[in-house]
Amino acid sequence: MTNALAPIVLTSDASLAFVPERVLDDLVRWAAERPHATFVAERDGAGWRTLTYGDALLRVRATAAGILALGATAERPVAVLADNGIDHAIVAHAAMYCGVPVSPLSTGYARGDADPQRLRALLDVLDPALIYAGDDGIAARVRASGSTLPVFTSIVELHGADVARADAAFASVNAGTVAKVLFTSGSTGTPKGVLTTNLMLSSNQSMIAQAWPQTTIDPVLVDWLPWSHCFGGSHNFGIALRNGGAYYVDAGKPVPGLFATTLANLREIAPTSYYNVPRGFALLLDALERDAALATTFFSRVRLLCNAGAALPDATRARLEALTATYAADRNVAIISSWGTTETAPLATGCWGSPLPAHDSIGVPMPGVAIKLAPDGGRYEICVQGPNVTPGYWRNAAATAAAFDEEGFYRTGDAVALRDPADPARGIDFRGRIAENFKLSSGTWVNVGSLRLALSDAAAPLIEDVIVAGHDTDAIGVLVFFALDHARNAAGLPEADRAALARHPAVRECIRSAFAAHNANAAGGSTRVTRALLLDDAPNRGEGEITDKGSINQQRALALRAAAVALLLGPPHADVIALP
Repeated sequence: MTNALAPIVLTSDASLAFVPERVLDDLVRWAAERPHATFVAERDGAGWRTLTYGDALLRVRATAAGILALGATAERPVAVLADNGIDHAIVAHAAMYCGVPVSPLSTGYARGDADPQRLRALLDVLDPALIYAGDDGIAARVRASGSTLPVFTSIVELHGADVARADAAFASVNAGTVAKVLFTSGSTGTPKGVLTTNLMLSSNQSMIAQAWPQTTIDPVLVDWLPWSHCFGGSHNFGIALRNGGAYYVDAGKPVPGLFATTLANLREIAPTSYYNVPRGFALLLDALERDAALATTFFSRVRLLCNAGAALPDATRARLEALTATYAADRNVAIISSWGTTETAPLATGCWGSPLPAHDSIGVPMPGVAIKLAPDGGRYEICVQGPNVTPGYWRNAAATAAAFDEEGFYRTGDAVALRDPADPARGIDFRGRIAENFKLSSGTWVNVGSLRLALSDAAAPLIEDVIVAGHDTDAIGVLVFFALDHARNAAGLPEADRAALARHPAVRECIRSAFAAHNANAAGGSTRVTRALLLDDAPNRGEGEITDKGSINQQRALALRAAAVALLLGPPHADVIALP
């Protein structure tokens, strides 16, 4: 197992427990056992509009009847272009109820600053029978893209009378029926529609319940993560549905101007488990450290904190552990990380079992999952096999064939390494996207994901993320997104804008000294940064530079900021920080 030239296959000692055949079996169960319990809640003025399990099943069946009458089939899915909410949940589950795939598309494709041709391209590939749009503005932008598909903005318009037909369709749904078509973020190319079956979703929830049983106890979730992505829409929403829990829709986001909504929701609703990405946790920690009342509520019943989407910097984790020790000392709160892809529904590895893997690893295989570490040019690509793995891509035979190796393992395109080759139970270390990693002119590989994490940790909490550049050059440079409030504190200028802060001597010196300290401990040229340029704007959501879940799309960012990269890597310039 320690031969770096040979593939390594890892499996869990635990076999996978019972897996329901159909996702909507859970809704049928809870509608019978807990008809008056809250299923989904969304903000309605100062209060909450709620949907019970009993009402949910009634409305799902009626909507399923309507979308069948409108011509939706297994080959003509239902597209949803709407923010998270009760009506979105009803439409999505109505489609799954009657065996019609639902495709929740990112509302980013329908923003006013988005290229309408990107939306049109997705709709052309999907070819849905109908589109449910969250509001008239989104519907108008669908039509402006040139699409002639029927668009509905009222769920009442989708209700049908022939509920018996919908029930008969549900009786024909099985484990292999496609429940969703989820489009990838396009971080390594054109978005592809991932076929997500009932088996994938149900088996993932069984894995979660086995690994972290605390998630199954009367779960209450307060979640902002978009349902167009598998983390929010499959993983988190699925935890509530599988266990008869309550899912509170958080209309906030970890971005300026919207995070206040998240904090307001968390002041009212205490989650039993909480899921976020590093950017979201960093903003939350700032608020929890300032506001004891918020921290008291947040930690009052939380049993698990889960990070995904990217690794959690050590400094962020240390702050989280300190708060947990203060406000939840009477409970053993698990702070875990996990890993997966849209194609694995999403969970494939996680920090679970006894002894626990290293907290800063992506853990070990989940029950029922086999992980292959396949050699790839002196490193390993992580590949996955299991009931949670997609059968392929929507109407894309070439991409499907290319996605699997000769043994049927899904090739993820992520680079990894074993924390300890002699003891795989210590966990798997994430080494970034293979397509993002590059070689310096010396021939040395730069592991972009690991370097981004190390630099973010070195300069926390002043910086939020970096873009790494230097392909085929003799040195590494980084473009820096800094945290506005922390930069203002460093400069002593509470009202300064980003442009002024990017050139402020105090801010520049803080980042220079943090990166210099990182360099002092760097093992070689592949981890040493020689140049840094502070960006005077935030990541561009409209152009897809930042994904819906708050992570930087490294390749798209490099393309969009070609001029900044040229400045960074070119002749000495006053705006570029030179590092020893």
